[in-house]
Amino acid sequence: GGREPQGLAEKSPLQTIGEEQTQNPYTELLVLKAHHDIVRFLVQLDDYRFASAGDDGIVVVWNAQTGEKLLELNGHTQKITAIITFPSLESCEEKNQLILTASADRTVIVWDGDTTRQVQRISCFQSTVKCLTVLQRLDVWLSGGNDLCVWNRKLDLLCKTSHLSDTDLSFVTGSHVGELIIWDALDWTMQAYERNFWDPSPQLDTQQEIKLCQKSNDISIHHFTCDEENVFAAVGRGLYVYSLQMKRVIACQKTAHDSNVLHVARLPNRQLISCSEDGSVRIWELREKQQLAAEPVPTGFFNMWGFGRVSKQASQPVKKQQENATSCSLELIGDLIGHSSSVEMFLYFEDHGLVTCSADHLIILWKNGERESGLRSLRLFQKLEENGDLYLAV
Repeated sequence: GGREPQGLAEKSPLQTIGEEQTQNPYTELLVLKAHHDIVRFLVQLDDYRFASAGDDGIVVVWNAQTGEKLLELNGHTQKITAIITFPSLESCEEKNQLILTASADRTVIVWDGDTTRQVQRISCFQSTVKCLTVLQRLDVWLSGGNDLCVWNRKLDLLCKTSHLSDTDLSFVTGSHVGELIIWDALDWTMQAYERNFWDPSPQLDTQQEIKLCQKSNDISIHHFTCDEENVFAAVGRGLYVYSLQMKRVIACQKTAHDSNVLHVARLPNRQLISCSEDGSVRIWELREKQQLAAEPVPTGFFNMWGFGRVSKQASQPVKKQQENATSCSLELIGDLIGHSSSVEMFLYFEDHGLVTCSADHLIILWKNGERESGLRSLRLFQKLEENGDLYLAV
């Protein structure tokens, strides 16, 4: 059946950018081939190395500057579902990295990041481990599936966690039904809670058996990242910036991509990078703007505690505070088109550029064209100087 056109207020067109992308530094790309299935994960090992993993069950270690394949780790029999790095149990001065990989084969393998050696294989899981994370301040790592397990750096399962006494620790979770919860890690209480509530169509007959509502993918929190001030969430096809201090959304792009946003990261210079199922990678800049007194501050995707409306008198101090609050906007400054399928995630490598992985089995190194051109010129002059040709030319 066809779909009736919606009103102007409901339309949220995709923001586009032309070929002139003066603020986009990534003008060169290098395509890396080693996987033979979907590449879902990237993890940074050090300043110049990263590892990739995916549905083919292998882990490949790469040189981020040259794109050279350094190592291939084989050990899992099914697809890899999570990957992280953890400091080595050996001398900390060597700064070795351990690579932890979880798989649908219900195992977690600990690898030596400098060789192909398996340090340990953990096979006590009753279900697939779908998430791995490290809490460096507590010196533990967590595995999540049907059960949540806490491990120490000796890879012992901790049955009790009463020794976790850091009083200033919290973490954030997001769900596929549009919930964002900030937790206290000690007593597991909620410090803040946000959820999307959508209004059904006013023309909808309550007697109808089939109820039309917003699709679950439109409100699903696919990924988020945090800093000390904000939570940056990928929600459906949009991007939302949630202020931890003000406890509200301060910026959003409801239609940042044509399809679901799968990964988002914050750069040091108030920029964001996002990637999507539509195969694109986009760069955004978070810009501050002064909220106009007559303009209501949008709650965006999330709504705060409380059901129903407060009285007008009680809302006056809040309204005055919102009127003087500083809101932000997300402006598109770059669009990277190189993959032919869904871009699963990316890594920001500062001077070495940007790394993306995709369902097209490829990894792309996006390079700063101006910087790479300068490096090539420098290498050329160094070569000429070594051969003595530079002095002859002068």
